Amino acid sequence: MPKYYCDYCDTYLTHDSPSVRKTHCTGRKHRDNVKFYYQKWMEEQAQHLIDATTAAFKAGKITNNPFAGGPSAAPPKPAGVSIPPPNMGAPPRPGMPGMPYMPPMMNPMMTGMRPPPIMNPMAMMGPPPPLGTIPGVRPSIMNGPN
Repeated sequence: MPKYYCDYCDTYLTHDSPSVRKTHCTGRKHRDNVKFYYQKWMEEQAQHLIDATTAAFKAGKITNNPFAGGPSAAPPKPAGVSIPPPNMGAPPRPGMPGMPYMPPMMNPMMTGMRPPPIMNPMAMMGPPPPLGTIPGVRPSIMNGPN
């Protein structure tokens, strides 16, 4: 019987069957290994961006520090454009005036990396339809207006 190799755990399972894979993938050690794998990947991506920014700054491609305070750090406002007032009572969101820029999270699918397996595809479908109904057909109104 063929064995199943788990890349996250760096181990072989006893044999390759759906029940063995499911048991392994729902286990605490496997979930921790998947979490650590993606944490390490995100740290490597962040370090790569830091290194690239540092190299660009040293090469003179970045002339001013966008994080430094003072009037030179703020971009000039275009003429005729008014900034709407902040939403009072709501928490500030990234991108609102006065808030720092927060880059979007990287999607592992866009980088060619393999996402973690879906544990239970049936859980994504929702509850089953009530008994006696036909899927995809709306029931008629039984007690409508007279």
